[in-house]
Amino acid sequence: MRIRGRTLSALLLAAALGVSALTVNTYTAATAHGETTSPAAAPAAAPAAGAHGAHAAGAAKGHVMAASALPSGDDPDGDGYIPAVPQVTGVTPSTATPPPAYHHEFQAGCSVTHTAPDDPIVYPGQFGKSHDHTFMGNTSTDAASTTGSLYGGSTTCKAPADASAYWMPSLYKGDQKILPVGPQVIYYKAGVTDYRSVRPFPKGLRFVVGNPLQTAEEFRSHKGFVEGWECGDSFFNTDIPASCPSRPDVQLNLRMQAPSCWDGLYLDTPDHKSHMAYTVVKPGTNDNMCPASHPVALPMIEFKMAWPVNGDMSQVRLASGRGYSFHYDFFNAWEERTLKALVDHCIVGGLQCDTRGFDLYRPERGVVLNEDHRLP
Repeated sequence: MRIRGRTLSALLLAAALGVSALTVNTYTAATAHGETTSPAAAPAAAPAAGAHGAHAAGAAKGHVMAASALPSGDDPDGDGYIPAVPQVTGVTPSTATPPPAYHHEFQAGCSVTHTAPDDPIVYPGQFGKSHDHTFMGNTSTDAASTTGSLYGGSTTCKAPADASAYWMPSLYKGDQKILPVGPQVIYYKAGVTDYRSVRPFPKGLRFVVGNPLQTAEEFRSHKGFVEGWECGDSFFNTDIPASCPSRPDVQLNLRMQAPSCWDGLYLDTPDHKSHMAYTVVKPGTNDNMCPASHPVALPMIEFKMAWPVNGDMSQVRLASGRGYSFHYDFFNAWEERTLKALVDHCIVGGLQCDTRGFDLYRPERGVVLNEDHRLP
C-alpha cells in the first residue's frame, strides 16, 4: 500500500510517543480565484481523529470521529480522504440578497429498511463494529456499502431516484427496539440566505451530523440543534423526556439539521465532518452565508424523526447512549438528473415542495416528478 508523506510522518511520531493511534492535524482548505475543476490532490494535513459509539470507551470526547484505519471500496489507501472528481475550486460564497422567499425546500420521504450494528462511513468494511443503527432509504446499506453499491439501488424513499443511505442510532424502550413507522420527513433546504446559490450534492458525498460522545451541553449548543427532543407540549429537551402524554396522537420527535457548506475537495475526510461546515453570519446583517473555507452551498438536510412511543419514558434510550448522543449519517446516491431538477425547481426556485416537487401554495409553478415520483 502506498504511504503518503503526512501518514508516514504521523506514524513515526506515534511510534516515538509510544502510542498506537494515528493523530493528524487540522486541515483547512484554500480556494482559488475563478471557478475551476482540478484533479484530486492530497491534502497537506488531516483533521484530528476521535472515536464513534459505545465501542469507543476511553476515547477523548469532542466533535470528532474515528478515521477508517482500513482500506475500503471508496478509500483504497485507507487514509480517510476520498477526493471529489473533479474537485470544485474557485467558488466565492454568495453575499447577494435574493428575492424574498420564505420557503426553499423539498422533502424526501424515506421509510425504515432494517437495523444493524454497521456504519459504512465510520467503520467501512467492519461488520458489527458500531452500535446498532436504524437505516432508511437504500435497502442494501451495510458496512461494505460504497458509492457504486448504493447508486441505482432499491430504496424505500418515495422517489426511486433517491438511493441514498440515511441512518441514525436505534432507539430502545428497555430491550424493545422502537422503529419509526412510515415515511420519515427528511427535508432538503437552503441553509444560506441566497437560496439561488445552492447546487446539488456531488455523487458519493457522505458525512456525520453530531457526535455520539457529545455532552448534553454540546448537543444543546450544536449548530444543527432545532428543537431537541419533543413530545406533546414539551420542547427543547436535550435528553429524552422522562414521560410523555399517553395519547394516540403523541410520539417522540426530534429535528436536527446538517451542515450545508462544502469545501469542494473531498467526499469524506478522516473525521467525516471537516469537508462540511455550517453557515456563518454575513457581517452587519442577519444573512447566512458559507464560510470562505467551505464556499460551495449544498442542500441543508434536516431530519424530522418520529418514534411511536409515549407514556413512561424512563427506559427509553439510544443505542449510542443518552438522548444527547443523537447523531445521524448521510451517504448521497441520488440519480443526478432527478436531484438537480428538484434542487433547481424547489430550492433555487424558492418553493415549499412536497416529495414530488409540488408547492401547494404555488400550483402554477408546476411539478417536477410524475405520480410515480419519477422524472417525466
